[in-house]
Amino acid sequence: MTAKVTVEEVERVAELAHLELTHDETGAMLHDLNAILEYVAELNELDTEGVAPLAQVTELMDVGGGGLREDAVVASLDRARVMAEAPETNGAFFKVPKVIER
Repeated sequence: MTAKVTVEEVERVAELAHLELTHDETGAMLHDLNAILEYVAELNELDTEGVAPLAQVTELMDVGGGGLREDAVVASLDRARVMAEAPETNGAFFKVPKVIER
């Protein structure tokens, strides 16, 4: 059996993340988090004997003919053309509305 997330823990995490959850959203989040924990517990039951651990998924890139693309210099977008298409710019950067109020 896995540890279960409580309503109090969901509310605390929401508070730390500056989220205002409704009662229904809190219940849905509680359900989703507990489902994730149950799935992880199910994965922990798998037999991984003889399976080499990976530090990075890129260690598998050479398997099956995969791989990273060649590191080559390619043409990029023209800044003047991109800025001309932007709704608001100072010529070098896009201007966007402030979204964080703290």
